[in-house]
Amino acid sequence: MHSLQSLDLAHVWHPFTQHDEWEADGPPLVIEAAEGCELIDIEGRRYLDGVASLWTNVHGHRHPTIDAAIRAQLDRVAHSSLLGLASSQSVRLAARLAALLEHHLPGAGLSRMFYSDSGSSAVEVALKIAFQYQQQIGQTQRSRFAALSESYHGDTLGSVSVGGIDLFHSIYRPLIFETARIPAPDTPDPAAEADCLARAEALLAEQGSQLAGLIVEPLVQGAAGMRMHSPAFLERLLSMARDAGLVIIADEVATGFGRTGTMFAMEQVEIRPDLVAMAKGLSGGYLPLAVTAASERIFDAFRGPYTRHRTFFHGHTYTGNPLACAAALACLDVFEEEDTLAALPQRIDALRDALAALPSDHIGSVRQKGLMAGIVLKHDRPAAERIGHRVAMAARTHGVIVRPLGDVVVVMPALAMTPAQIRRVVAVVGRSAAGVLDGD
Repeated sequence: MHSLQSLDLAHVWHPFTQHDEWEADGPPLVIEAAEGCELIDIEGRRYLDGVASLWTNVHGHRHPTIDAAIRAQLDRVAHSSLLGLASSQSVRLAARLAALLEHHLPGAGLSRMFYSDSGSSAVEVALKIAFQYQQQIGQTQRSRFAALSESYHGDTLGSVSVGGIDLFHSIYRPLIFETARIPAPDTPDPAAEADCLARAEALLAEQGSQLAGLIVEPLVQGAAGMRMHSPAFLERLLSMARDAGLVIIADEVATGFGRTGTMFAMEQVEIRPDLVAMAKGLSGGYLPLAVTAASERIFDAFRGPYTRHRTFFHGHTYTGNPLACAAALACLDVFEEEDTLAALPQRIDALRDALAALPSDHIGSVRQKGLMAGIVLKHDRPAAERIGHRVAMAARTHGVIVRPLGDVVVVMPALAMTPAQIRRVVAVVGRSAAGVLDGD
């Protein structure tokens, strides 16, 4: 066993990992380098990064434009605080994001950027802003939130409170606040969506006056296994919430920056959000960076003399980190220089065709929106056999990295992955499923 593998087993506590199973799987796969859409391990073996390094990588690893921007920033300053100071790169990025949001979500007025460092933090910020906003405009009875069933918004306590995946969240129930749960469909089926909307209408009629906001993962509930709903469903739901006086929070952490085929998923919906949480692809998958974008209407409720205590008392040590902001600015440059969004349809079609070509023997269904996809495995084995995990491990032997969510194998390539590479990732998942389920 390589020394780094031994040290990992001795000292690293991995996220979302049962370490008895981690150790039983054998020596861990240790990544040493990367190039384009491939990861390279300590033995020099290459793997297609089929989940974009947990949905973060956009333009590929070691992109020369982003690499150069970070190197150049190192010659200036690596970090300075935004508490009592401004920072040139954070200022530039905030203005750039305001213009980007106005272009893609016109009329929303999302002109104010609050920096943090993870998707969970961006959601936490949004929840606190929405709550404090309602308090400061006199809606003091609005102290709770509504969220979709099976939602996932991160792992800090506020974001866990609006999350709805029992496997992840149930143990923390004594620590978190109650959330009104709105049912969401598994797939964009009109009848199922109509039923969910009827139940949402009843819930808002009963509890709407006590709710501060509604948070949604627009169009795709990623961690729930790529559950999807239609733009029409979301538009109707958000319209009802707005009529009931709720602040609308769009969690674009996973869906933003081209993942659904448009820069933001909310572009495909007529209703505009009041707050948008962004992270993951914001920095191109390079450095931890998150932003909560707020409308000017929301921001104005926090103005006033210091003695009125309307300040938003929240902050992070590395808020607006210059290195991360430089990476984000370069990521946005690449979107423009390489016309990334215009190239997406070809890649989305390649993913759709590859999913359609999967044999039905071991594949129950496929779910896709843009370059976000879930392959649902078909079997009657008990959950303890961890079929999804075994399929993902088998894919590694064919040079492909994917991750399962239970029996749903997630495929979320970087936007830069070629159609041929996308087809290979999907084909390997199909081959690995057959190997696991036929080989036992």
